[in-house]
Amino acid sequence: MPDPGEPHLSFDDAWRVAGTVDGWLTEAQARALYDAARRVAPATVVELGSHLGRSTIVLAAAGASVTAIDPFPDDWRYGRPDTEERFRSHLARAGVADRVDLHVAISREVRDGWSAPVRLVYVDAKHDMWSCLDDMRWSRFLTAGDAFFVHDAFSSLGVTLAVLRDTLTTGRHTYIGRTGSLARFVVGRPTAAQRARVLREVPWFVRNLVVKVLLRLRLRPVARVLGHHDTADPY
Repeated sequence: MPDPGEPHLSFDDAWRVAGTVDGWLTEAQARALYDAARRVAPATVVELGSHLGRSTIVLAAAGASVTAIDPFPDDWRYGRPDTEERFRSHLARAGVADRVDLHVAISREVRDGWSAPVRLVYVDAKHDMWSCLDDMRWSRFLTAGDAFFVHDAFSSLGVTLAVLRDTLTTGRHTYIGRTGSLARFVVGRPTAAQRARVLREVPWFVRNLVVKVLLRLRLRPVARVLGHHDTADPY
């Protein structure tokens, strides 16, 4: 029987499976999540927004006990009737299903009844400002110095507004930096300089909004001038 603190998979082995799963997490972002989960394994990691399991596989492969929360909505872009079934099959293929406790529910429903300690939170659920702010409240189960990540933090208007509002109006979260649009925070009161660090990301966010508009106008050559060489939105 494996040591519960040991990962099921190395990062490279995990990514060989996770990288084939449709999603918006880059390899560099996946490695950041893996490393953070590895540092707290086998403790509980809460993932808000699992979709098809790309990030879930990476977190579980690090040896953490993952609580995955996703209502799996049947919508035109982010889900379809078999999304949950596909999610479970991807975890099984990666060999990490035994480390994942899935809640098919919205974040607040689970949080209202939650009392267990958590060591890491990953937010990648609904992208409107109010939903994202609500998801960030999961940090109350973390202790000082623990990390939480927010995906699309500087590539989605709603998420960016949530990050700015939280950083500038509360005193609980300190912005550490980002990997692409994956922002890392730790629980702790930020200094004025640390709050300003988030504001320095605003030009990059504006660039990403411009890129999104260019892609929708099918002006990919212009987007490439701004350094975006993918056909998908910047994330």
